[in-house]
Amino acid sequence: MDPTTDNAGNSGDPGHARASLEALRAEISKAVVGQDPAVTGLVVALLCRGHVLLEGVPGVAKTLLVRALASALELDTKRVQFTPDLMPSDVTGSLVYDTRSAEFSFQPGPVFTNLLLADEINRTPPKTQSSLLEAMEERQVTVDGTPRPLPDPFLVAATQNPVEYEGTYPLPEAQLDRFLLKLTVPLPSRQEEIDVLTRHAEGFDPRDLKAAGVRPVAGPADLEAARAAVAKTTVSPEITAYVVDICRATRESPSLTLGVSPRGATALLATARAWAWLTGRDYVIPDDVKALALPTLRHRVQLRPEAEMEGVTADSVINAILTHVPVPR
Repeated sequence: MDPTTDNAGNSGDPGHARASLEALRAEISKAVVGQDPAVTGLVVALLCRGHVLLEGVPGVAKTLLVRALASALELDTKRVQFTPDLMPSDVTGSLVYDTRSAEFSFQPGPVFTNLLLADEINRTPPKTQSSLLEAMEERQVTVDGTPRPLPDPFLVAATQNPVEYEGTYPLPEAQLDRFLLKLTVPLPSRQEEIDVLTRHAEGFDPRDLKAAGVRPVAGPADLEAARAAVAKTTVSPEITAYVVDICRATRESPSLTLGVSPRGATALLATARAWAWLTGRDYVIPDDVKALALPTLRHRVQLRPEAEMEGVTADSVINAILTHVPVPR
């Protein structure tokens, strides 16, 4: 069956939308070995109209993952390599003087796309990093006082190297808080790495996803139907209180100087609803909250220096909180 025809014929069906989004994992696996949690996180972010920070050492297929997702979803994608000399206008666009008309015209930057891959975002100074803030939060850019809306759907998938790498600038808290999820992309297991090398030995070219067999299995209409269904997913007062208790516990943790803000609590509720819908339920349970707590909250807390020196991590603090906060029955 032609997937594009099937999508067109079922564009408003939530059940078909769920099946199409579930098929993404298998489709992306044609190009990327493993990394199922990262794929799921990117889908959750699309459903929540959020943005994703991908962290991992160079060479673990972060860029390939985003390109494969765009191909499987029939979304327009552009890539920006963030460097120390990158200017904000290189991202958002600028006014260009046209000698023929003797007027200035707006030349859109790469941010005008569905899926923007901001590669190595922490290798550029904070001024350029912050140029994405308006685009991420308001889904528009303002040039010369004129706001210009961005396409929908719009997602920033930013990759960063671990902060201890030379030549990196830590992202400011205000920008970190704009990312819905922070996903870690680990090194592959031994067998997964063997699979990667085997594919390359057989002629796999990461620059040619069509040759790898990656085809569209979902589209913007599926995303719209899925978002509408997620918005109807039921959240009980007990689940709402559970989310609040988890976030308030981060503010009282002796290991943290900065806890999760109310925006973070809203984000956790949103991602839990999306996960509940993806797993086939129209209501949220505590396990949905637990499943998304780490990727939703790990970048919204800040460790005390002494805790960091003792080997404490944001993930370990959040896991301890999840163990101690009472779970609603």
